[in-house]
Amino acid sequence: MSDDLRPVLGCYWDSVVKSPNIDQLASRSQVFLNAYAQQAVCAPSRTSMLTSRRPDTTRLYDFKSYWRVHAGNYTTMPQYFKSKGYFTMSVGKVFHPGLPSNFTDDYPYSWSIPAYHPPSFKYENKKVCKGEDQQLHANLLCAVNVTEQPGGTLPDIESADEAVRLLRSRANSSAPFFLAVGFHKPHVPFRIPQEYLSLYPIEQMRLAPDPDVPKRLPPVAYAPWTDLRKREDLGKLNVSFPYGPIPKDFQLGIRQHYFAAVSYMDCQVGRLLSALDELGLAGNTQVVFLADHGWSLGEHGEWAKFSNFDVATRVPLIFHVPGVTTHSHSSGKSTFPFIDVLEKSEFSFKNHKEIRNMVELVDVFPTLSALAGLGAPKPCPDVSLQEELCTEGNDLADTFQHQEVGEDEKAVSFSQYPRPSDTPQVNSDVPDLKDIKIMGYSLRTWDYRYTLWLGFNPDTFQPNVTDVHAGELYLVASDPGQDNNIYNLSDYSMIVRKMAGLPPTVSLQTRLKLQLLYLTAGRKT
Repeated sequence: MSDDLRPVLGCYWDSVVKSPNIDQLASRSQVFLNAYAQQAVCAPSRTSMLTSRRPDTTRLYDFKSYWRVHAGNYTTMPQYFKSKGYFTMSVGKVFHPGLPSNFTDDYPYSWSIPAYHPPSFKYENKKVCKGEDQQLHANLLCAVNVTEQPGGTLPDIESADEAVRLLRSRANSSAPFFLAVGFHKPHVPFRIPQEYLSLYPIEQMRLAPDPDVPKRLPPVAYAPWTDLRKREDLGKLNVSFPYGPIPKDFQLGIRQHYFAAVSYMDCQVGRLLSALDELGLAGNTQVVFLADHGWSLGEHGEWAKFSNFDVATRVPLIFHVPGVTTHSHSSGKSTFPFIDVLEKSEFSFKNHKEIRNMVELVDVFPTLSALAGLGAPKPCPDVSLQEELCTEGNDLADTFQHQEVGEDEKAVSFSQYPRPSDTPQVNSDVPDLKDIKIMGYSLRTWDYRYTLWLGFNPDTFQPNVTDVHAGELYLVASDPGQDNNIYNLSDYSMIVRKMAGLPPTVSLQTRLKLQLLYLTAGRKT
């Protein structure tokens, strides 16, 4: 699992980023091209993925609660595997550490042994970045000489080391294992080995194609990237709040460092995959690669996650299933040879199995369970707070048995994001639960991105479907960047009348789908 990774990978047809190890995995995998997170911030997204419950069920929208006591005693994916006899292990950032996972990464419920966190992570936000003045700073752009860092290492290197060690410890065991490895990059700050910058010369960097705040973007939808403003190098530029913009040369530097961080993370993934080969485990080990959410690289004038746009919610999702997505491993033939991106410049991989339909991170738990032969949890009822084991996602295992089925207009993905007010505030990116006044519920179909910003009660965890603060509607075919909001609030009075006749038991997701049908009736030719 990668942190803050949008699908800027070769296997997702990105022509800039060099990611040969993940691309190699993808060439032997099922690649979901349109996978979406449930909330574009770490703790809520990871909790939703690992429990297969949406944020309104986990009741986690920030970093300040633990779902087992705050919402329900839900069974997690690793906990389910553990109950079926698997030895379960966690390395790096899998659950969000701290209060969202009870300061234990949900041990002993989810893991057979305590979770591992790389010791060098404690320096991540310290003054360890050498600036132009040759002094150490807590910078956003933080390419470093690794040998000069505390301990002479970096967190993702340590996590890869530990993951390989754990694989070796399980290689000769008769018990099946479940190993979750969470890499921190490309999450900010961009504290990465400096040599990876050479892959992305600054003179070859380009700005986002839509670097300006869209004219018809509702202010409630904008994420003011407060976290970045706290970094010393960006802070000294005195960028105006909330809309900026950041100077263009610094924008190019952010994009350069993000891409370099992706390539650095890709090499750690390669080390882990090649260990599967060396230990003879590649032929009977399923591998899933994903991210918790995306990250804006200047699109819409934003530099963060914290929104419902595709750049923040769309993630890579790759399933490698030996004997299903590829032929069984042949003795003596390497499945995942390590590729050093710093030493090789040309790469060529082809995805043989792609699925373009909309899927979600809540689908991972039921799908992986089914593929492992454990059986997917049953679908959750509309109200599932008392259900310890069920899924609000879909079992996608059937899609592994046939080729791409083409456009499916019934497939949808749901995301949401909370806000404290109608206009950007210093706490707009991650408001505490008590401060949430508005919730943006977003639906992504093949043709549209539709978002409705509704009044929200943080005491009851309920939106008011008649309290509409703003709306967004983007026609993806002609506006893939989601820059031209064609939602017209005057249309909504008709929808309110139609929705008033629905019984209260109709779910919010169903209401959004019906509203989108009304709004777009006759629009598609």
